[in-house]
Amino acid sequence: MLEWSVKMRIATMATGGIGGYIAVKLTKQGQEVAAIARGSHLEAIKNKGLQLSSKHGIETVKPWKATSDTKQIGPVDVIIFGVKCHALEEAAEACLPMLKDGTVVIPFLNGVEAATRLSEVLPEKNVANGVAKISTTVSRPGVISQVGNFAQFIFSELNSTSSPRIERLQEVFRSAGIDAPKTDDIDRDLWSKFVLFSSISGVTSAARCNVGDIRGSFELSELCRNIMSETAMVGRRLGINLPTSLEENLWYTIAELPTNMRASTAIDLENNRPLETKWISGAAIKFAKKAAVSAPLNQTIYSLLSIYENGKS
Repeated sequence: MLEWSVKMRIATMATGGIGGYIAVKLTKQGQEVAAIARGSHLEAIKNKGLQLSSKHGIETVKPWKATSDTKQIGPVDVIIFGVKCHALEEAAEACLPMLKDGTVVIPFLNGVEAATRLSEVLPEKNVANGVAKISTTVSRPGVISQVGNFAQFIFSELNSTSSPRIERLQEVFRSAGIDAPKTDDIDRDLWSKFVLFSSISGVTSAARCNVGDIRGSFELSELCRNIMSETAMVGRRLGINLPTSLEENLWYTIAELPTNMRASTAIDLENNRPLETKWISGAAIKFAKKAAVSAPLNQTIYSLLSIYENGKS
């Protein structure tokens, strides 16, 4: 048993799909959670609480604080960092008033570059690394909706090691019923999700479809598989220790996903919001160039979606 208090002060920057899910679970578990949000979402959290809707029912909590101003929160133990990729630098600067020597900032963003980018804004000693395997969205102000039953959060220090602050937070997550396994290779974990997400994100966005459509179409299934193979090849060329069975295992994962599930990129596209393509298919292209290989499928996806990157309808 770990010899420390499990009472922590935690901020969710911001309280969108991932941050909101964690905020609900940890608030219910007894942690002091500051929910950072803005606009109608913030007002709904203040007035009615933060709600999580899933197959398990409805959970509603009143966070310790709900605000758009990080100066009102002060130093915290943990910052759960879950903004869109294009908002990273601005959101990172907003975190500065919440830092103290031991604060750990854990990014749960799409792509594989978040921790590196965070370390360019925040002190590296405060930055860890993480990957979230969950499908959630803000379905209406104050309400987080989870699609499917899967929810796993993997995190470690930047060099894939554990530490007292990482172990402490893992213990808190598990006590709240959140799957938070240990890892010995966070880059492998990040790239494993990246291989899957580059495919699901690209296909559901470019084809305006859902997972069920992919499984029901030979052409979309083959495209999905081939994008995974291409992205995995890039990772392996860069020295990422991806298992040889990864692509096949990920296809089985896709087979078990809810049929109505779409990647967040597809949802953003539908709602005329800026896309994260620069950090997904665009990143795959960038890393392919670094590895001196080509990534034509990721290039095609990026080209198809590039005109919508800034939210063009």
